[in-house]
Amino acid sequence: MTKQAYNIQDLGFKEYLSNHRSENNLESFTVGRVILQHKERYIVLTEQGEIACELMGNLRFTAQSRSDLPAVGDWVALNEYDTDKGLIYAVYPRENVLERQAVGRNGEKQIIAANIDYGLIVQSVNRDYSINRLERYITICHAASIEPIIILNKIDLIEQEELDSMLNEVGKRIKDISVFTMSNLTGEGLEQIKPLIQTGKTYCLLGSSGVGKSTLINSLTGQSIMKTAAISEAIDRGKHVTTHRELIVLETGGIIIDNPGMREVGITDSSAGLEMTFGPIYQLAEQCKFNDCTHQNEIGCAVLAALELGELSEETYENFMKLEREQAHFSATVHEKRKKDKAFGKMVKQVMKQKKINKG
Repeated sequence: MTKQAYNIQDLGFKEYLSNHRSENNLESFTVGRVILQHKERYIVLTEQGEIACELMGNLRFTAQSRSDLPAVGDWVALNEYDTDKGLIYAVYPRENVLERQAVGRNGEKQIIAANIDYGLIVQSVNRDYSINRLERYITICHAASIEPIIILNKIDLIEQEELDSMLNEVGKRIKDISVFTMSNLTGEGLEQIKPLIQTGKTYCLLGSSGVGKSTLINSLTGQSIMKTAAISEAIDRGKHVTTHRELIVLETGGIIIDNPGMREVGITDSSAGLEMTFGPIYQLAEQCKFNDCTHQNEIGCAVLAALELGELSEETYENFMKLEREQAHFSATVHEKRKKDKAFGKMVKQVMKQKKINKG
């Protein structure tokens, strides 16, 4: 295990965490941040270096869901019981959590990472570029109160005219979000991105497989610390190399969380993310004739009126409607799941009560 010394504030430890530590009598435990997770085994970074950890039995058995257990980016209280080995006693409160709808599991969420300051949304401009997907990533960032930043990579693969057209489209559809362009191959644009990375701040890389996230980390550090695969010239796509989430502390300052490429980024039940991403549509909705307007065929719908007048683009409207339906479906699924769980719990209590009566 690495024995490099770190300052805990440089790892992102904030005042509210320090207060929680003292208020909950955790001073006798070592403070660490989860940098890697595999099932219920964790690598935790402390001021003294990396420690391989497992969960205390009580923490494992009292967790009501997977979200109650540590995730990459979490702060934990641990006890070392051997050289480079420890037991996680407690998880500190999260400032935020970046999550998506769990793939193939209706009504369940998957934590991407915790305690993040910025979401770096990376797309390659030649094949991966999709403004609808950008809005999707921005929505999950907004839902977690994380500031999104867009990075359009591989600009060496297209002509300047095509890049200008993309930037114009992004500028019309997406407001008040920083957009950077770069090339991992030539290094163009990298000097504008490096100053974004500040000591003690946490940045989570988001994007599909092969867009250059791991190569970007190597470019930022000036070292080959992340594995990258060669690009197939035939299809111009990178092989899927990153297979797990990993928190990396850069020597130049700043903390980056690398993620496996995500094919699906399902919206969860938070409406706040949609409201921030599609603010102009929600402002129009306030002018609709009916409070429960669905913005589909109602007379007096301000959203449809703006669409007809060309004040709202059809592409923005269609993507908004798609994400809103997805969010509503997830919320309904969660509600139904909770209803079934409640009914099952009630049935178990009745069975236990009947058993006591029969024994009596």
